[in-house]
Amino acid sequence: MLTPAEALAEIRRGSHEILPEGELLERLGTGRPLRIKAGFDPTAPDLHLGHTVLLNKMRQFQNLGHHVMFLIGDFTGLIGDPTGKNTTRPPMTPEEIQENARTYQAQVFKILDPDKTEICFNSKWLGELGAAGLIQLAARHTVARMLERDDFSKRFKSGQPIAIHEFLYPLAQGYDSVAMRCDVELGGTDQKFNLLVGRQIQESYGQPPQVILTVPILEGLDGVQKMSKSLGNYIGIDEPPGEMFGKLMSISDELMWRYFELLSFDKSLADLAQMRADASAGRVNPRDCKVELAFEVVARFHDQAAARAALETFNRRFRQGAMPDEIDEVTLPTQDGELPIANLLKAAGLVTSTSEALRLIDQGGVRIDGEKVADRSLRIGAGSCAVYQVGKRRFARVTLAR
Repeated sequence: MLTPAEALAEIRRGSHEILPEGELLERLGTGRPLRIKAGFDPTAPDLHLGHTVLLNKMRQFQNLGHHVMFLIGDFTGLIGDPTGKNTTRPPMTPEEIQENARTYQAQVFKILDPDKTEICFNSKWLGELGAAGLIQLAARHTVARMLERDDFSKRFKSGQPIAIHEFLYPLAQGYDSVAMRCDVELGGTDQKFNLLVGRQIQESYGQPPQVILTVPILEGLDGVQKMSKSLGNYIGIDEPPGEMFGKLMSISDELMWRYFELLSFDKSLADLAQMRADASAGRVNPRDCKVELAFEVVARFHDQAAARAALETFNRRFRQGAMPDEIDEVTLPTQDGELPIANLLKAAGLVTSTSEALRLIDQGGVRIDGEKVADRSLRIGAGSCAVYQVGKRRFARVTLAR
């Protein structure tokens, strides 16, 4: 059994901020299992590695003996989280949300212990709140406080519309904490405002305010924007082993260390510091470090045999094809959210003209992540990140900006 101070030290790893940390230490000292909440709106059918940063923290609380509540926002998903958005999000249909929620339940237990996890749906209490209850909830917060939120403030000052229902989202999320009698709520750093609203809403209902814990946002394959299915820069935890392995091998060497820090269970912070120092000094090849990362992640979401098979496939496609240790990193703009393959190859400096690109595609001389390109009309979507190969010696890791 860990002391409260030792448990707090464990919880700090991989966390960005704990507010207030003293309150968490005090609650850990009570000896009772804390009620830990994290909410996920089912806005896409697949969970990705960005989600697992938070799920890993939830598993850590489970290992420390606490009660974890995985909240599926089937009601708040109808509103749409305005966090980080400069326009009003289009609404989803109830059917889309329910279908996505079913896949979430199946995927989450790849990380969480099913025997120690409570699955909750916020439609259970928010659907019963009714118009009168919603008005009473809205009376517990002010417009001035809402406009302290950075994205709302920017939209208001620039004259961009803010729909009234968007103000309801943080209030509904806060009411979730009331209904769930939450001790600690977890979220990404971009959720800090919503989490703090939850503290205030709980106090207004006479409950002890929750401690909030934020975790870093995992960048997507482009290394710039946060991992998101809508941006196309994600790795889904249900993706086939080979595809998952290949995507992880496509990230930049610098981004690899970020992924190690936030996703690895096998490497301690001391291990990572030593590995990074060895790579910087040339004692180890960064690509070999990346193989370790890809193998660990694939094995976790599939199994060891699948990871070995993915590694063998990678070796066959890339190492036996003499893929260089250093690959040029290129970021390109798109045309209406896409870029024709011939234009991409030319803009990346892999060919001198689009006609040369088309000729090489017809001859089987162009590959994307080791796969031969046969379609000369192929268009690559914004947000993608992949290794492009022309012939035997020309390579570039290309990210298409959104």
